[in-house]
Amino acid sequence: MKFLRFGSLGKEKPGFQDTNGRIRDLSDQMKDLDGANLEPDRLAALAKLNPDTVPVVEGTVRIGVPIANIGKVVAVGLNYRDHALETGMDLPEEPVLFAKATSSLNGPNDDVMLPQGSAKTDWEVELGIVMGRAARNVDHSHAASCIAGYTIVNDVSERALQLESTGQWFKGKSFDTFCPVGPWLVTTDEVNNPQNLNIWLDWNGKRQQDGNTQTMEFGVFQLVSYISHHMSLQPGDIIATGTPPGVGMGQTPPVFLKPGDEMRLGI
Repeated sequence: MKFLRFGSLGKEKPGFQDTNGRIRDLSDQMKDLDGANLEPDRLAALAKLNPDTVPVVEGTVRIGVPIANIGKVVAVGLNYRDHALETGMDLPEEPVLFAKATSSLNGPNDDVMLPQGSAKTDWEVELGIVMGRAARNVDHSHAASCIAGYTIVNDVSERALQLESTGQWFKGKSFDTFCPVGPWLVTTDEVNNPQNLNIWLDWNGKRQQDGNTQTMEFGVFQLVSYISHHMSLQPGDIIATGTPPGVGMGQTPPVFLKPGDEMRLGI
C-alpha cells in the first residue's frame, strides 16, 4: 500500500493512493501518519479498508513528507561500492553514519532552496527505511519486523561545506529543504526484495544516477541492526541508506545545482 500526506505545509492530512491513482483521505481513521500509527500490524489493518468507503481527495493537492513528527534522520555515507569508487574514497569497513537535521525535511515536489553563497550543491537519490517499531540492539534476523516501509530520500548536499575547509557532513547536508522525502510510504509487502531495486535521478531531464540497491555494501536489514546497536530507533525515524554513482561532484567536470534546475527521482 502507498500511504502519503497531502495538503498545505504544516496542515497535511494522512491518506493513501488507491489502485486507480486517486488519493483517499484517512483523516477519519487517524490524526496523522506518525510513529503512533506506523506499527506494521496497524498499517496492515488500514490496508484492509474498502477504498470505496474512504473519501476521495478532489483536485490537485500538494504532497508533503509522508511521515509526520519524524524524530531523526540517520544517513549512511559511501554505502554503494560504485559510488565510493567515483568519489575516490575508500569503502568503509563498517557503516559511516551521520544525521540530517529534521528542519531540512521537505515535501517531494517542494522547491529546494540553495543556501546563500551556494557553490557546490549536489543531489543524492536514496532508498529510505521508515521505522515502524522501536529497535534497540536488534539482531539482523529480526530487523525486517521493525520496518514500516520504504520511501525516497534526496540527500541534497553542499559539498563545499561537507568536504572542504573544516569538512562537516552534518553542516553540509542540513540546510533547510535539503531533505526531500516521498511521495509515498510504501509498505513492506509491496517490496519483495529491498536489495534489488532500481534507483535513479534525472537532472533537467537527463539521467545522472542509474543504479541498483544490490550494490550496497551494507544491506537494509544489516543497517537497521547496526544502527540499533548504537542508538535506539523509534517509529517514524528514517534511515537514508546511501546513494549510487552519478552525483554531480563525481562527474568530469563536476556539475552542481543552480537556480531553476529540476531533480526527478525514482525507485
